[in-house]
Amino acid sequence: MSGLGSIPVVRRGANLPGEVKIPVIDSQTDWSPALSGCKAVVHLAARVHVMHDTATDPLSLYRTTNTDATLNLARQAAQAGVKRFVFISSIKVNGEGREAAYRETDAPAPEDAYAISKWEAEQGLHRIAAETGLEVVVLRPPLVYGPGVKANFRRLLDTVARGWPLPLGAIENRRSLLYLGNFVDAIRVCLEHPAAAGQTFLLDDGQPVSTPELIRGVAQAMGRPARLLAVPAGVLEFAGLLLGKRAAVKRLTGSLWVDSSLIRSRLGWTPPYTLAAGLAETVADLQ
Repeated sequence: MSGLGSIPVVRRGANLPGEVKIPVIDSQTDWSPALSGCKAVVHLAARVHVMHDTATDPLSLYRTTNTDATLNLARQAAQAGVKRFVFISSIKVNGEGREAAYRETDAPAPEDAYAISKWEAEQGLHRIAAETGLEVVVLRPPLVYGPGVKANFRRLLDTVARGWPLPLGAIENRRSLLYLGNFVDAIRVCLEHPAAAGQTFLLDDGQPVSTPELIRGVAQAMGRPARLLAVPAGVLEFAGLLLGKRAAVKRLTGSLWVDSSLIRSRLGWTPPYTLAAGLAETVADLQ
């Protein structure tokens, strides 16, 4: 972001006002076209989950984009006089889910290549901050939804819209979600608030929900009935094991929720959108 406003950086042209196109993001990328006159950086670019990844060394590929490229940008930002660097990490740095809420004080427990690369980037950023004075803020969001959402969340929306029954009525879990509008607002606060410097914050909408509650919320936003069948979680997990869909089923039956009280107490941040409002905006985009 510059004194004249924000500078969007894209890999492929999106015809945004003032955008800077940087097609390749790695340890050698020259960020100078975007950093001139810049006061703060919000870094969201990442290599995310790849379906049916055939790479022989996936961790190396994740590190190239998520770790090496991030640290390269941070070093150049510090050299260019950028004051603050907001890095979008992932709740997966904390782990893949448990019954208790995740907090910032938890020992990191990344399991897959994506989460490991994000955790390594966080550590590298704090080293750069100590060396240069760059103010680093790390945000670890859970699943982000909103208009244009894709992947599993979009498939859930489509399933509810079609009125298909879902065997998830007996699930008793807790999942944290983050509406895009809340995410953007949290980033805004972290760019401006003096107390954000050097901190790591977990984010969410402030109201963890069970999978059945989420489906009911989506159905209500669509004005449709929620068709839920009460199949025991153990049966679903066994079926997932047999079908090679264990991880996908676990995301529907297991818990992954966060305690986002730190950003609320330290920065005074409150999510401006409720879950119901976020779902309504998401569903409206489907029409």
